[in-house]
Amino acid sequence: MTDRLTQLIQAVEEADSSKLLLEAVQNLADAQLVGAIPILIEALSYNNPGAAVASVDGLIKLGNPAVPALLELLDMHNYTARSWAIRALAGIGDPRGLITLLGVATADFAMSVRRAAVKGLGMMKWRWFPDELREMAQEEALDALLFVAQQDEEWVVRYAAVVGLEALAITIANKLPTWRSEIQVQFNLMGCNDEVLAIRARVWLAQQRLQQRLQQTYTSNFDISQKISAVQEKESPLTSDDWQNILNHLYEMKNEERLSAVSEGDPRRFQDLAAAIKDKLHN
Repeated sequence: MTDRLTQLIQAVEEADSSKLLLEAVQNLADAQLVGAIPILIEALSYNNPGAAVASVDGLIKLGNPAVPALLELLDMHNYTARSWAIRALAGIGDPRGLITLLGVATADFAMSVRRAAVKGLGMMKWRWFPDELREMAQEEALDALLFVAQQDEEWVVRYAAVVGLEALAITIANKLPTWRSEIQVQFNLMGCNDEVLAIRARVWLAQQRLQQRLQQTYTSNFDISQKISAVQEKESPLTSDDWQNILNHLYEMKNEERLSAVSEGDPRRFQDLAAAIKDKLHN
């Protein structure tokens, strides 16, 4: 542990007021030191929303190294800390958070947590998925996002669904035109019928951006930059054990959730994804 990290952690531990704690956590988060992850995780449990927000921002900046600790926090019975952890997972976009985000987006009782999960589904790091799993995972994300856009009673969550659907549509624009069209149909419906003006405005913006994306695909410079980006981001840091953990979570969902063919989050909705992951592990 470096002297700087030691000093930053000590400042957090010795803070004797909400203001000092917020400042100390903010400084620790801004340092972007991997060794700070345990303290930032701990700060999610503090009775200090400002410190929690700073911790989430810091964990998102640190990215994938923070994911194992965040996933471990999900198993604890502190709902407040768990909700902050979900926000961090959504911001990081690591595939190890996919199953959690799918369930939370459609079922969590806190609208702020659902909103974060919905945005996270749209911004998942899809290039990290093995080719044989990516389409299946994106289909699950699409189903969840469409469900939220159509069914969630809170307008801020539906707004987030528009953001998530836009990001997903841009990702799949060329490879999966049928799904892209399905998103465009949903945008048309929301742009005309949603009672909230802010949502209609956000839909119009999403439609413009998607149209720009489709137009850019015809320019050689854009295609070249996309290919370079794909090469740079293709390699996933996940191991076979990580994929096994995803599979284990799917089986846990099977045991814990009701079997309902029409229920969002039904474990049976993930059987194809689970089977593909299993095949990947055995090959």
